[in-house]
Amino acid sequence: QVQLVESGGGLVQAGGSLRLSCAASGTFFRINAMGWYRQAPGKQRELVATITSSSTTNYADSVKGRFTISRDNAKNTVFLQMDSLKPEDTAVYYCNAQVLVTTPVRFLEVWGQGTLVTVSS
Repeated sequence: QVQLVESGGGLVQAGGSLRLSCAASGTFFRINAMGWYRQAPGKQRELVATITSSSTTNYADSVKGRFTISRDNAKNTVFLQMDSLKPEDTAVYYCNAQVLVTTPVRFLEVWGQGTLVTVSS
């Protein structure tokens, strides 16, 4: 079983910064892409940023230039540095990973439990 545990959410004023972390644990062969998604109240979950195992990144237009995704493959951890935060960034942020497991060999899509980020104006 594979688990993702997020940390780093909280309350911050507009213009401030937060750093989210997400660590994978359990039994698996390797992790391919990892990413962050968010869901604001009354809205659908949306992509924030993704990063491949070779560190190729992709960002939503709304966060480009403000957020930075990175990963530590040795620690099976992905990070999201969020700068210049805006009230519209308020949401529950979810970590996601594509995990290769064995017995049988297959890819699993795993989600974290979510961490709340609140940006006050």
